[in-house]
Amino acid sequence: MLVRLRGIVKKVINCFKEDNPVIQKKLRKVSLDEGMEIAKELFEILNKRKDGIGLAANQVGIDAAVAVVNVIEPHILINPEIVEAWDEIPYYEGCLSYPGKGVNTKRYESVRIKTEQVEGSLIFSGVDRGESGKGSWEDGEIKNDRELRTLEAVCIQHEIDHLNGMRIMDRMRDTTIISEKKIGRNHLVTIKKGDAVKVLKYKKAQKFIDDGWNIA
Repeated sequence: MLVRLRGIVKKVINCFKEDNPVIQKKLRKVSLDEGMEIAKELFEILNKRKDGIGLAANQVGIDAAVAVVNVIEPHILINPEIVEAWDEIPYYEGCLSYPGKGVNTKRYESVRIKTEQVEGSLIFSGVDRGESGKGSWEDGEIKNDRELRTLEAVCIQHEIDHLNGMRIMDRMRDTTIISEKKIGRNHLVTIKKGDAVKVLKYKKAQKFIDDGWNIA
């Protein structure tokens, strides 16, 4: 898929097919105006795909610390920095630059970040934090909301990794790239169809995959 970005035709880099050094470098900080311009184009690219929920500028060859995320709602990350993280969890995740593959990683269920365009900080968390600190969730319907919010927090971490020159392969908990056929039945996977996103154990996700959903 080709997209015109800042006057130049760009495509999402497939790291299995090409070795682009911008993928593995810490990206330059940008001004708010430049960051918003790049973010607009990144959303244009992301929205044309069926298999992605986040995209960093270096994934299309641009040296700029800008990324976009669209899980629960759209978010723009300009010069983002993680300032706090808590509740480490195992996670299975994929990447647009490594299509059709995924890896086991360790992430945090909650992160606090700073960005260029927001004063103070933002919290992305699968766990509700009340006035007394970390809150709790009950079993049932709210569990799905927690999983979706956890996915958003993980996606934020994934894209900030890109901006720091870290690939998903650098986060692997083992040395083997996992294909869809090797996903454990109890692995949490993210699936997407159109604008709909679900996070399910693979054994439950299989019926959705058979019905045309894609692993994100």
